[in-house]
Amino acid sequence: MKIKMIAALKSATLLLVSFMTIGTAVIAQLPLVAIKVPAGFNSSLYAEGIGRARHLVVNKNDKVFVKLERLSKGNGIVELAESKTPGKAEVINAFASYTGTGIAIKNGYLYATSNTEVFRYKLNSDMEVISTEPELIVTGLIDRRQHNSKSIALDNAGNLYVNIGAFSNSCQEKDRQNGSLGMDPCPVLDSAGGIWQFTADKLNQTYKDGSRYATGIRNVVGLDWNDEINELFVMQHGRDQLGSMFPNVFDAQKVDELPAEEMFLVKKGMNFGWPYCYYDPIQNKKVLSPEYGGDGKKIGRCAEMQDPVVAFPAHMAPNALLFYTGTMFPDRYKNGAFIAFHGSWNRSVNGQEGYFVAFVPFKGGKPSGKWEIFANGFAGMEKVVSTGDAKYRPCGIAQGPDGSLYISDDNKGNIWKITYNKNTAANIVGSANNNLATAP
Repeated sequence: MKIKMIAALKSATLLLVSFMTIGTAVIAQLPLVAIKVPAGFNSSLYAEGIGRARHLVVNKNDKVFVKLERLSKGNGIVELAESKTPGKAEVINAFASYTGTGIAIKNGYLYATSNTEVFRYKLNSDMEVISTEPELIVTGLIDRRQHNSKSIALDNAGNLYVNIGAFSNSCQEKDRQNGSLGMDPCPVLDSAGGIWQFTADKLNQTYKDGSRYATGIRNVVGLDWNDEINELFVMQHGRDQLGSMFPNVFDAQKVDELPAEEMFLVKKGMNFGWPYCYYDPIQNKKVLSPEYGGDGKKIGRCAEMQDPVVAFPAHMAPNALLFYTGTMFPDRYKNGAFIAFHGSWNRSVNGQEGYFVAFVPFKGGKPSGKWEIFANGFAGMEKVVSTGDAKYRPCGIAQGPDGSLYISDDNKGNIWKITYNKNTAANIVGSANNNLATAP
């Protein structure tokens, strides 16, 4: 009987896997890459080839605004709407003569960023852009071509939060040079390496009009305001090249897992330790960077720095963060965090990691369980050896008015839409149970 039950379980598992793999491939109409999602969810290819799609946002009428990293026909923002082919989108508008990453909708405006400025566009009652001539909200932000994207989030009190990434890996005297020591204090932190706060509706602001909300953050591409507890959360890209620059301290095998990619709960005045510290997920603590006298174990000044609320494996490049507030998905997803991991480039031993969308359950504004992979298969292969081999790289996440998710890819310019059907989920479970009940 035990053998029969095992056989039945294998059959049920195969049924589940087959359903999701075949179903997803058909829906997405992508024979080469099937985006794998949990039972009951469907992944469909919503748009393709629109340009280097970074962050995106969806208005109340299901129109999707996408920020582009490179201009497409002279435009840096495209607007998508469903075409006559159900489930497929077409470009209905394109504007903005600047490239960038950040985009958001708040209080009747569409906000968007270049690598030095923040703009906004007035929306009408249908949430459409009235004029493609924007208002300039913030200007003069530093851009030295490294970690230069200006991602944004807005709170419910009229404030705008802008990531200003550090134009350095670890604030060395000679950036990314073997054995070069760190500058102390780090001068980069005067104008970068943190989150800056500005007024959302004041025009022509510069650094002097804003304030450094939090510091010691190397680079953030994904950030979101958590409406449940009214706090800012961000995803830090951890530092690179611990092993290659300090081989006397670290071995190659170990540094593939150092340092962690970190999720921070950010409050005004907090310091998260970059460049002096990094978070070691093996020891579960922040330790001193080798540029500042660290040996992989010393804590020193890092005892005073803020820890992450969640630590993820190293070098996976978290490029988007979204707290789910919809009702389409099962209850366990409510107020939880979705993270788009763009994928690593500098793991040297065991291959690259990331290239998926993860989920972290939350309750009361705090993580309530372990993180898990939610959508996978973007890379188009089981193991990525070189970043260039990956077919697609998830970069942005947005929520539609019906609770569906949209995921952007900045490699080929595709957008996927993920929906949930509780009847489909029930049918899958029912079929599996029937398989178990009728097993010989």
